[in-house]
Amino acid sequence: MFEALSDKLEAVFKKLKGRGILKEDDVDAALKEIRLALLEADVNFKVVKEFVQHIRERAVGKEVLESLSPAQQVIKIVHEELINLLGASSSRIALSPNPPTIIMMAGLHGSGKTTTSAKLARLFKKEGRRPMLVAADLHRPAAIDQLISLGKQLDIPVFHSRDIKNPAELCQMAIKQATVEARDIVILDTAGRLHIDEDLMDQLKEVRSKAKPNEVLLVVDAMTGQDAVTMAKSFNETIGIDGVVLTKMDGDARGGAALSVRNVTGKPIKFIGVGEKIDMLEPFHPDRIASRILGMGDVLTLIEQAQSSYDQKEAEKLQKKIMQETFSFEDLRDQMRKLRNMGSLENLLGMIPGMGKALKDVKVDNKEFIKIEAIIDSMTPAERRNHNIINGSRRRRIAIGSGTSVSDINRLVKQYLEMKKMMKMFKNGGGKRGFRMPNIMPF
Repeated sequence: MFEALSDKLEAVFKKLKGRGILKEDDVDAALKEIRLALLEADVNFKVVKEFVQHIRERAVGKEVLESLSPAQQVIKIVHEELINLLGASSSRIALSPNPPTIIMMAGLHGSGKTTTSAKLARLFKKEGRRPMLVAADLHRPAAIDQLISLGKQLDIPVFHSRDIKNPAELCQMAIKQATVEARDIVILDTAGRLHIDEDLMDQLKEVRSKAKPNEVLLVVDAMTGQDAVTMAKSFNETIGIDGVVLTKMDGDARGGAALSVRNVTGKPIKFIGVGEKIDMLEPFHPDRIASRILGMGDVLTLIEQAQSSYDQKEAEKLQKKIMQETFSFEDLRDQMRKLRNMGSLENLLGMIPGMGKALKDVKVDNKEFIKIEAIIDSMTPAERRNHNIINGSRRRRIAIGSGTSVSDINRLVKQYLEMKKMMKMFKNGGGKRGFRMPNIMPF
């Protein structure tokens, strides 16, 4: 996400750094390019005008022109103003002191509202809460079936009815049921349409009036750019919203919706969807997103995702295997699965400062992970634990079983041995200059 904008801003800052001493004309020229980059990223033109004006007010003063490193000072100002534009600080869901907390999800059909409802329920469950999902989109039987399926997958109850025709009535019944079952979070998946119409808004107003939600979250598709911002403004003016969830951020290289919606609606972005998988919903942190836009990475989010995939006991167990040189193909497969569970590799690399730029033109093939897992799965338990017994005939059998070739098996074994060699060098506290990391990554 933000790839196009990040590239353009990087080019602007590179020019500034080459100047050494900045004059007011240099700052004005840079701001003109920043303005153009933001407009090309589909950021609202009024938002761009205000943003550039704020930067100019600070950048042509003593703070920059008399600085020892003026270009870095400009970058610092842009970073701070981006954070302010995105909402200054993270905004969490306000939990009710008297459970259950009722969260009403709204949005147009196709925005990812039903899936986001399930993703949000999963996040609450991970925090130790007892969520309930409510299938209140009575116009689309498929939406009810989808939510029931997601609920089963997550082991979260879904309140639904094929007989009740009034969504407000259904929501009231669900809230009563949640109270009886001591559910502390109720998420209402309301109806959507392909476009905003009077019937939809009247229905949502009735649900809001009778269910009395603590939070109304609007789910919008980030890839629709300015249409997403216009839609958010309309929903806020008509039914009133408390926050926004931007979905499909992983597919939006421009980022205009994220940079406009807070300013235009006055409502915070609370979550972003960064992939289709059920665990790919992140809390929105303005400072971290601003850092990603400027190519500074997002190490905090990377650490949080790693901590959610690895626990302390597993990490200690892995360390022990490395120290004892007993790291097997089974361990390799397990670590690769954990890495895949953290999200797309492109997204993870983008969180490492400088890594996203360094591997900008490198295509990550996630299918390669699947191929490696298939090869390891085709091995016998004995072969996974002892690579030395994998002779020619065994390699042919593994290749047939995994739908790969013997050369694929040979390559994986070679990479595995290089990895074990590297681990041994780390264990011994160093290594020879020029030792290369084994190319086991799928690119």
